[in-house]
Amino acid sequence: MTERDGTQRDDKAVSRFVESFAAQLAEAGMQRMPARVFAALLSSDSGAMTSAELSEQLRISPAAISGAVRYLSQQHMVSREREPGSRRDRYRVHNNQWYEALANRDQMMKRWEDALREGVVGLGPESEAGRRLAETLAFFEFMEEELAGMLERWRVRRAELFGAKSSLSGD
Repeated sequence: MTERDGTQRDDKAVSRFVESFAAQLAEAGMQRMPARVFAALLSSDSGAMTSAELSEQLRISPAAISGAVRYLSQQHMVSREREPGSRRDRYRVHNNQWYEALANRDQMMKRWEDALREGVVGLGPESEAGRRLAETLAFFEFMEEELAGMLERWRVRRAELFGAKSSLSGD
C-alpha cells in the first residue's frame, strides 16, 4: 500500500500489528471490533480513515465500522470529521489520545467516589462492607491526585521528547 506521502507500507506487517494490538486491547476489556478499528486508525500515517477505507483494510462491514466508531467516540478515542469537499466522514484518532482518554476518566472517577461515599454512609463505616467501600474510595481519591500530577509530568516529557507542536500534541 502507498501512503499519501508516497512511502510504501508492508500491508502484511500492518495487518499483523492491527490484529495483535487489537487482541491486546480486547484482552484488556475493549470490545473486539472497536479495538480493531482503533488499531487500524492508530497505525495509519494520517491517523484518519474513511469508513470505506476501514472496511476494506479490516474486511468488515460498514455497519460494524459504524458501531465501533460510536463506541470509540463515546470513549473519547476518535472523532468524526467531514472530508473537505466531500460528504464522506473520516474518523480520526485523537492527537495525544492516551492523555485525553486518561484525563476524561477523571469525571468518571469523581462519580464513582460520590457513589462510594454514599455507600460508606449507608452501610456504616464500621461494617465490613463499609470498610471495604472506604478503602476503595481512598484508592480512587489517591489515583485522582496522582493522575493529575502524572498528566502534568507527561506534558513536560512530551514537549522534551517530541517538541511542543508534535503529532502527539493535543494542543
